[in-house]
Amino acid sequence: MNDASTGKTRFRVGGMDCASCATKIENAVSRLPGITDVGISVSAGTMTVSHEGAVPSGEISRQVKALGYSVAMLGTARQQDRHGDKHEHGPSRSHDHADHAHGHSAGHSHGSDDARATNAGHDHFDLDDGPWWQSRKARLTIACGVALVAAYAIGLLLPQIGHWAFLAALAVGLVPVARRAFAAALTGTPFTIETLMTIAAVGAVFIGATEEAAMVVLLFLIGELLEGVAARRARASIRDLADLVPKTALVEEAGATREVPADSLRIGSLILVRPGDRIAADGVIIEGSSALDEAPVTGESAPKTKGVGDAVFAGTINTDAVLKIRVTAAAADNTIARVIKLVEEAQESKAPTERFIDRFSTYYTPLVLLVGALVATVPPLLGLGQWSDWIYKGLAILLIGCPCALVISTPAAIAAGLSAGARRGLLLKGGAVLEGMRRVTTVALDKTGTLTEGKPVVTDVIGVGRPEAKVLSLAAALETGSNHPLALAILARAKADGVPVPPASAAKAVAGKGVTGKVGGEDVFLASPGAAGEMATLSAELKDQIAAFNADGKTVSVLVAGKEVAGIIAMRDEPRPDAVAALAELKAQGIGTVMLTGDNEATARAIGKGLGISVRAGLMPDDKQRIVRELQQLGQVVAKVGDGINDAPALAAADFGIAMGGGTDVALETADAAILHGRVTDIPAMIALSKSVMGNIAQNITMALGLKAVFLVTTIAGITGLWPAILADTGATVLVTANAMRLLAWRGR
Repeated sequence: MNDASTGKTRFRVGGMDCASCATKIENAVSRLPGITDVGISVSAGTMTVSHEGAVPSGEISRQVKALGYSVAMLGTARQQDRHGDKHEHGPSRSHDHADHAHGHSAGHSHGSDDARATNAGHDHFDLDDGPWWQSRKARLTIACGVALVAAYAIGLLLPQIGHWAFLAALAVGLVPVARRAFAAALTGTPFTIETLMTIAAVGAVFIGATEEAAMVVLLFLIGELLEGVAARRARASIRDLADLVPKTALVEEAGATREVPADSLRIGSLILVRPGDRIAADGVIIEGSSALDEAPVTGESAPKTKGVGDAVFAGTINTDAVLKIRVTAAAADNTIARVIKLVEEAQESKAPTERFIDRFSTYYTPLVLLVGALVATVPPLLGLGQWSDWIYKGLAILLIGCPCALVISTPAAIAAGLSAGARRGLLLKGGAVLEGMRRVTTVALDKTGTLTEGKPVVTDVIGVGRPEAKVLSLAAALETGSNHPLALAILARAKADGVPVPPASAAKAVAGKGVTGKVGGEDVFLASPGAAGEMATLSAELKDQIAAFNADGKTVSVLVAGKEVAGIIAMRDEPRPDAVAALAELKAQGIGTVMLTGDNEATARAIGKGLGISVRAGLMPDDKQRIVRELQQLGQVVAKVGDGINDAPALAAADFGIAMGGGTDVALETADAAILHGRVTDIPAMIALSKSVMGNIAQNITMALGLKAVFLVTTIAGITGLWPAILADTGATVLVTANAMRLLAWRGR
């Protein structure tokens, strides 16, 4: 969209800790002229406002402040910027099997506005940046507590003015709450927790329960404070990811190094990473070899040795040698930044259960007011007791009915689940995806780059009249300097085996046949079996061996030295080390699996046999999509896993599309979820996370409604009153939040 008068502006909102807070803010801001849409992420503490013309920041600030929250503008992103920039991606960003570059479509805005944080005149503690005890909620709670203690002291020393002392203590906590209730009512949200609290406290004063009213307000404020502390912890779990990336980097320029801010690094910059340092950007190693601790990013416990040509992630730790790295992604596009962006976007979308709870609470709060009014008036009108007793019970019901615990039960668990998944490299684009993933009955997987590593490796070396090491040495000599995948496989095997690689002269490629040259004065030709058969005689035994390798899905190269066959080398794109375990785990969960690949039948069948998975081979992109739809017509809930452009149609058609590894940008944009670090075992882990989150939500709703049901009965029976009623709500809120926060420790199996 190119209309310069239309834009989106993001705000940081302080003190917003639950879905009911978000509803009040959304209703208030959406009523302003020029505002077309308001999106709020409670877990990220942000608000995205779509507007026509200039953003009315002053009016937005006044509306939000009136509700008791603080606000600061983070930046403006014009609509046309969302897809306009193209970025270069390194190996950690995409796997392109056709050697083509893909434009970036993930939609990041990199203008200076996005880097600007304009404080709207509020102290920074209100924006959740300082210690929790310096927040606005903490200050109000402490002031109310001190006032209540003072009122008790005055009541003991001067009983005749004790009532007024408690009334003053009540006012300290209640006036801000009542002000927020009034502001919410004026801006479209009349039925709020603050409304119930205000009515209950004022009613208690009129029936002479001023002390109880003051204590109830204090307990309510304590509950809100604890809720805020829990929300801060959830936000911190994502913000901690940003802290993994160091603030500075050592850049090499013209043979000299200098320290620069990490966010100033550009694609193509060369950085030096010393032992013990964190890597400041996504990139590719161009010099050196070292063990990297990737646990902060991938969750892998053991360091991984990487050398020249290997991709590295920002935030990982170099353990034992100096590395020179070429940067492949700017700070706004590195692995950590992408994780944070995807999680924050996901947290802005509501799960079906959350949407249901929101709709339910819209009717629930007015119903609580009605029930409270009926309990307070009907029994005494029927002559069943004193007015004061039933009014007291009606007020207690208002407190019992506070929907806070119920409203927060789902979003707290969803936010914690999304955060826990992100820290393990499981990115889910929204609560609906996280909630629904548990229903998957069939997983359709691509082969290349998903079940397999996506690059060939040498599996067999057979010498004919020469040692295997000599065959590998001659082949590596011919392939030195080549970037062909098969050449890289031979060179990698030679390096791994410690085989010497002598220099080759007059090396050249022979179109459609292989590569030839002189090594140690000897003419050497590394060719396909057909081309080799034109130069040398292949024995029947050798032909049988080549046929057997081909049947196993392996590519065979024949080494001819002089006029004689010197040996054969077999290569294949091998399954990922964890593929068998992952498929077994899916089977144990009762989930079916199928491989959908464009590769040839023989290769696909060989891989499928080793993995124990059914195979559909030789497929075009539309064939994969058609098969997914056929499975759905059979009643299956299908998750499609892939990493390439040819997987995009099937990813979009599946109930849940999962992009594997870095993946192409097209796959990442089309998919509902992404497995960032290429572990096949993360597929059943993602489904297990969904089940854990939904189990947690069920526990939360049971606790929230169960406690209310118990105290509703005991209140009507006259067993409990105002204090236990607010303790029930506050306690339920704390229990629900604490239970949801348990998900932050989720690590899978």
